[in-house]
Amino acid sequence: MTGFARRELKAEWGTAVWEIRSVNQRYLETFYRLPEQFRSLEPVLREKFRKALQRGKVECALRFTLNEANVSQLSINEDLAKQVLQAAQWVQDSGDTAKTDPIDVLRWPGVMAAQETDTDAIQAELLKSFEATLKDFINARASEGENMKQLIEQRLDAIQAQAASVEAQMPAVLEWQKERILNKFTEAKIELDANRVEQEMIIMAQKSDVAEELDRLKSHVSETKSILKKGGAVGRRLDFMMQEFNREANTLGSKSINADVTQSAVELKVLIEQMREQIQNIE
Repeated sequence: MTGFARRELKAEWGTAVWEIRSVNQRYLETFYRLPEQFRSLEPVLREKFRKALQRGKVECALRFTLNEANVSQLSINEDLAKQVLQAAQWVQDSGDTAKTDPIDVLRWPGVMAAQETDTDAIQAELLKSFEATLKDFINARASEGENMKQLIEQRLDAIQAQAASVEAQMPAVLEWQKERILNKFTEAKIELDANRVEQEMIIMAQKSDVAEELDRLKSHVSETKSILKKGGAVGRRLDFMMQEFNREANTLGSKSINADVTQSAVELKVLIEQMREQIQNIE
């Protein structure tokens, strides 16, 4: 299912921007674009996606900008600096007339040090921001899913209407077929035998009986609506229902002895295919 979410995080150490986007796919596949220093987060992110999603080609990107001003702050080891100054003063008192340069004191190993960035603390904040972004992403997909649900329900209602139309036509279709058979006997100048006519009627009724297919179509409509109502990750179950719908539509078409019934079977297959395309996008 398609979806997109973006969230920006600002802190003393700098800024970070998470982006998550997805396109349709029958199974879950994730891709990551992370700064090198945060590559270790990938297994954690992968597991979070695995628990939250079941379908989609998902891209996750992190843009990270470090606050150089904050990183460049220096700390002075005052005790060590005093010891270096005392030693320099002792050298001067011993007869060395050269004055002590403060810069030389600061350059002494251990007197000054740059504050190290707390990577663990930053990762913790980044993960917290990622979880919020993932929540936004899921909500965006849920909103799109609700729109898809309405589209699918419209097709289900149309399928139910087609099934009802075929059911209403069947008595007239059977009567038309009966008259057609009788006319063939008459045109062929064949003496009508009551038993033979009855046998032909039975065979015709058996071949063209679609009551079972229509009942199953109605049952599938009811079951699919129930699945949609339950919500959650229902994409695979809906995939299965589309297979069942197609089976009944094919059988209905093969049993058709009337152009109107054939047209209804074709329309059913169009509606089923429209639903199937939408269902490929559902979690």
